[in-house]
Amino acid sequence: MTDAEDLTYVYAVVPDTGRVRTAVEGVRGVSGAAVSLLGEDAPAEGEAPSSPVAFVISRVASREFDERTLKARFEDLEWLEDIARAHHEVVQAISRQDTVLPLRLATLYQDDERAQEALAAQRQAFAERIALLRDRSEWGVKLYIGAAGRPKDRGADGAGTTGTLSPGKAYLQRRRAQHSVREDHYRNAQEAAQRIDALVTRFRTHRVRHPAQRGALAGPEENVLNDAYLVPDERIESFRAALAAVAADLDGVRVEVTGPWAPYSFAMPPTPSEPPREDAARDGPAR
Repeated sequence: MTDAEDLTYVYAVVPDTGRVRTAVEGVRGVSGAAVSLLGEDAPAEGEAPSSPVAFVISRVASREFDERTLKARFEDLEWLEDIARAHHEVVQAISRQDTVLPLRLATLYQDDERAQEALAAQRQAFAERIALLRDRSEWGVKLYIGAAGRPKDRGADGAGTTGTLSPGKAYLQRRRAQHSVREDHYRNAQEAAQRIDALVTRFRTHRVRHPAQRGALAGPEENVLNDAYLVPDERIESFRAALAAVAADLDGVRVEVTGPWAPYSFAMPPTPSEPPREDAARDGPAR
C-alpha cells in the first residue's frame, strides 16, 4: 500500500522477470522517486500458469498530481517537459533490457491496490501486446521539404535574369521561379514518399502515421511525412541501409530516420471496464 498522501504513478507494463527487476534497481522517475515493479497476485489454485506481467511504478505526492493541480500544471511547459523527460527515461532504461509497453504520461492510481486490480483486469491484453512487441523496436521516418532558395540565373541573354527589369517585374519573375522550384520539391517529396512505402514493407511489421510536425518542431523545413514503424531487431540494419539513399537523387527533400525507441506508437490503449488513469488532467481524478 502507498502512503495516504501518495498516488501510484505507472510508466509501463513489462514482463515480470528477474532481469527487469534488476533493471529497475536504482532507477529514478518523476520527482526523483525510486522506481519499482508492481506485479500480479499469485494465480489461484488450479488456474492455468501464464506469463506474468507487472506495472513499472513510483510514488508521487497527491498534492502535486491531483486533478486540479494537473489541469494547471499541464499548461506549464517547463514542468511538463521535466515530467515527460523523467517518464521517458524510465521507459527507455527498461527497454534496453526487455520488452516494454509504455503507458501515457500521468497514468495514475489512487494506490497500489487499485493499480494491481487494473493490471489483473487487463493482463491478457497486456501480455498479448508485449508478445507482439518482443524483439522489435520503434523507428521514426520523417520526410522534409527544404525552403526554396533564390533561383539561379539562366543565362546572360536576360531570359533568367532580373537586372534589366523594373523592380515590380523582377519581383514577379522571382516569385514565379520560386514557385516553380517549390512545385518541383513537392513532386520530389511525393516520389520519395512512394519509394519509402515500397521499401519499408520489406522490413517493418506495423506502421503508424503521425500528423506532420509544424512550427518549431519542424524547424526551417516543411515536414510532410511523420511515420513510425515497428521493425524486428534482426532487420534493423537492412531497414536503415535501404532508407539511407532513398532520396539521394531528389533535390529539395530530406529523409530522417531515428531510433530505436520504446514502442510508444504501438502501445495498445487499455479497454477494460477499469482502465489505468490516462492524462488525469483531462479525464478526471485518480481512482
